[in-house]
Amino acid sequence: MLQRKSIAVFLIIAFSLAWVLFVIPLAFRSVEPLTRQYITLVCWSAAMWAPGLAAILTNRMVDREPTSKLHLNRLGDRWTYLLAWLVPPLLVIAAGLLTALLGVGQPDLEFKAIRGAMAQTSGAALPPGLIVGIQILFSITLAPLFNTLFALGEELGWRGYLLPKLFPLGQGRAILLSGVIWGVWHWPAILQGHNYPNQPILGMFLMIGFCVLFGAILSWLYLRTGSPWAPALGHASLNAFAGFPLVFMPGVNMALGGTLTSLVGWIPMILFVGWLIWKRDLLGKALVQVSRETN
Repeated sequence: MLQRKSIAVFLIIAFSLAWVLFVIPLAFRSVEPLTRQYITLVCWSAAMWAPGLAAILTNRMVDREPTSKLHLNRLGDRWTYLLAWLVPPLLVIAAGLLTALLGVGQPDLEFKAIRGAMAQTSGAALPPGLIVGIQILFSITLAPLFNTLFALGEELGWRGYLLPKLFPLGQGRAILLSGVIWGVWHWPAILQGHNYPNQPILGMFLMIGFCVLFGAILSWLYLRTGSPWAPALGHASLNAFAGFPLVFMPGVNMALGGTLTSLVGWIPMILFVGWLIWKRDLLGKALVQVSRETN
């Protein structure tokens, strides 16, 4: 049975708290750019925990359930965490390669943008290739672990709480609707240029498509483990590696290609989600089993 009151309270808290934090940087438009960047980083990082806080409060105040119901003390299948770590970067790389192959972006293998930025700084400079190598190494090792602390806030809410609450609608509908809601939740940030700096209005709808597709992948990770930690690691791994293709294609239209949030980026996600459905790893018996455990 669909618990409408719980879902409504959760969404009100998750949206109202996050949207306030998303728009706070607008009050600092007159300050120097670097200061505004720091303010935006702090506010938007805090906003990532709005869904998690909403899940905890709704679980306790409306559902009258213990916090253990959210399965924060559960890890599930250990091998799934390796998939959560590696699949998002592989999808990002695929999106970058497709962008180049389809002619949407022009690769800059000489790192002209990095060289130009380094030319404006004083002191000894490292070779651009070394800088890129260090960035990539950090993005696939330490960065996902650090980012998990923030990504858990979103995944505790969207996959750990909302998704199971939507299961009575049906397996596919629950994943689809949770993805749409997740995409709309990002709208205040998108309108400020996040992910689609030159096309924020179009970006609002592109973000929904991305969140439906990548949300399905995160749902798959949740269903394999019954734990919010697996999708949190997958979400964190993506955030750490998302901008990797832009290092090689700095001038690409981000609505069309380059990143996983672009139209070209949808292609590898569609193929991967389609493969999961074909293999019955998504929309299969595992989903029914987890839904019974979490409701």
